[in-house]
Amino acid sequence: MTTSSRINPSPRSLILASTSRYRRELMERLQWPFEVHSPEVDETPQHNESPLDLAMRLARSKALAVSQTHPGALVVGSDQVADLLGEPLGKPLTHEVATRELQRMSGQKVLFHTAVCVSCLDSGFLEVQSSLVQVQFRDLSDEEIESYLLKDQPYDCAGSSKSESLGIALVQSIHSDDPTALIGLPLIKTADLLRKAGLNVLDRI
Repeated sequence: MTTSSRINPSPRSLILASTSRYRRELMERLQWPFEVHSPEVDETPQHNESPLDLAMRLARSKALAVSQTHPGALVVGSDQVADLLGEPLGKPLTHEVATRELQRMSGQKVLFHTAVCVSCLDSGFLEVQSSLVQVQFRDLSDEEIESYLLKDQPYDCAGSSKSESLGIALVQSIHSDDPTALIGLPLIKTADLLRKAGLNVLDRI
């Protein structure tokens, strides 16, 4: 899913519009210098907004928020929303909320929508895409949920679990076209959008 765009032939800098340490670590895999700036965005879902639409809107809003103060830079914004039977699940933030979420997710297929947007105000480039990950959770006992949360403390993760850590023991299967999407930033689509915007991370710096 995309919006209109125009190629930026010579981006001056690359910025990740995120406070997430997970996204920062993923961006570092691309081995291209980038800055990190915090976007000031209200992440409250809108009325009747689907999980996919929420993720797409927030990724775009985060990129544009930072682009306003850095109009010549390529800005990467991203957001992830867990989708349980059509209901969006964000970051639980507390042990109690995470416990309730995992109890509801037990034995269920949960969709993780991870959206990424690249924008540059000076060139007019703006495009947003999303990556879908389908996660089948095992039937989880209350004891397993409690043990997991105390060990991994995934309170800053959509869906109350970290697939790159102990959270992998909660699941039965994972289906995705991008192995990094579930962690929080789909690098295949990110690299593709950056190429479209004029930055090929395989070029020599």
